[in-house]
Amino acid sequence: MDVIEPQVQPSAGGVTRVAVLGASGYAGGELVRLLASHPLLEVTFLGAKDSVGKRLAESHPHLASLPQASLELQPIDAEVIAGAADLVFSSLPNGASSAIVPALLDAGLRVIDLAGDFRLPAEAYPEWYGFTHPAPERLDKAVYGLPELFGARVAGAELIANPGCYPTPVILGIAPLLRAKLIEPAPVRVDGKTGLSGAGRSAAEASLFTSTEESVRPYRVPRHQHTPEMERGIDLATGRSVRVLFVPHLVPTVRGVVTTAYASLTEGVGTEALTACLRAAYDGRRFVRVLPAGGMVDSKRTRGTNVVELQAVADDRTGTAVVVGAVDNLVKGAAGQAIQNANLALGLDEATGLPTLAVYP
Repeated sequence: MDVIEPQVQPSAGGVTRVAVLGASGYAGGELVRLLASHPLLEVTFLGAKDSVGKRLAESHPHLASLPQASLELQPIDAEVIAGAADLVFSSLPNGASSAIVPALLDAGLRVIDLAGDFRLPAEAYPEWYGFTHPAPERLDKAVYGLPELFGARVAGAELIANPGCYPTPVILGIAPLLRAKLIEPAPVRVDGKTGLSGAGRSAAEASLFTSTEESVRPYRVPRHQHTPEMERGIDLATGRSVRVLFVPHLVPTVRGVVTTAYASLTEGVGTEALTACLRAAYDGRRFVRVLPAGGMVDSKRTRGTNVVELQAVADDRTGTAVVVGAVDNLVKGAAGQAIQNANLALGLDEATGLPTLAVYP
């Protein structure tokens, strides 16, 4: 796994102008909220599709006190964006991002894509995302931006594929254990649970209060698009191929993701060894909190933060490693991790502008 030392000096260019595409969505709004606290990134362009013409404060009333509250959401035009920004966060829907990103790159912009459009090989998109990739030549140039594992590759990158919310805790939890040969590369089974914000802002009956209150239900089994991303991320980090069976669930909360991964233990490995391995892997990493043996993760402790909590337990009776992770799906699972990637790409301290203290209770 690549290890980088955080930089303490700002980029030579000073403040970087930022465009947020998909600014009317939940992840787009979270980007704007977090960037408001960033001393070296300034939002200068907001792009949207259906909300063009609205002001930021109309689309996100909770952001009405920001200096950018009066900015209008504009059509997504690469030439206009290139004149207004130096760096682009693309929070557009899957499939829409890859249609505009090549033009942004050709215009000399740095792009961080929060969709799934640059996370996989071209041949995987028809099967897992339902479209033929419009820019397959760009995929080899995209860096998979999980900073704790691939930070050295992110530094200076022009195109960064921001990881999905579910794969983030799974890859961070499984990769060090597999690399240390504490678990076997047999199929890894993952149970995932997410709050309603993970379904996006567009109204759909499946995410209405009447449908979700007092309900826990699986979805997209067994063809969720984050499945091959988990496999690829683990392979990139360890050089070992793993098959993943992933079953996601929607739960009646707003924020938060919890993943529970089950893998076969190497003979003789216990909880202390699993925990020690994770602690050594993320020693000094400010956004990974490895719990002591016996500790249990809680998604609420990550709410509003760029932190992932991890725990590992060895079940001797079944020979199974149970690796649990929790993140705020809109921060470390989306907008916060994207800003962490931007910091690394620009040569800044990776923690600049990012919260580690949760909103609790």
